[in-house]
Amino acid sequence: MAVERAAGGTSLIDVLDRVLDKGIVIDAWVRVSLVGIDLITVEARVVVASIDTYLKYSEAVGQVGSVSRPQQAELAAHQSVLAENVALRAELAAAKATKSIKAARVKRARAGARRRLTTEG
Repeated sequence: MAVERAAGGTSLIDVLDRVLDKGIVIDAWVRVSLVGIDLITVEARVVVASIDTYLKYSEAVGQVGSVSRPQQAELAAHQSVLAENVALRAELAAAKATKSIKAARVKRARAGARRRLTTEG
């Protein structure tokens, strides 16, 4: 039986288009242990694919949650960070206000001291 070749061959663009359309996933996991003690654990996951293909793969193996619907715990953590941010901004604004009030008092005290020195001298 003879091997038939396609006329014209395939170009790099054709191969790249096919890889990005279908995707290539290489998943390797190696553990080296001695007497039940793990010495080396290596995990490698190489994915060459379009974003759509990668998201389908990652959802299938449970690596990534759905991007469109965040989990309840993530929402709670996000709300907590936002609340902390608001509290810190309020605290910073209060500190700046206190600092500006103290600076104004010092400025007035210095001006008063200068006036007394000029009137007394």
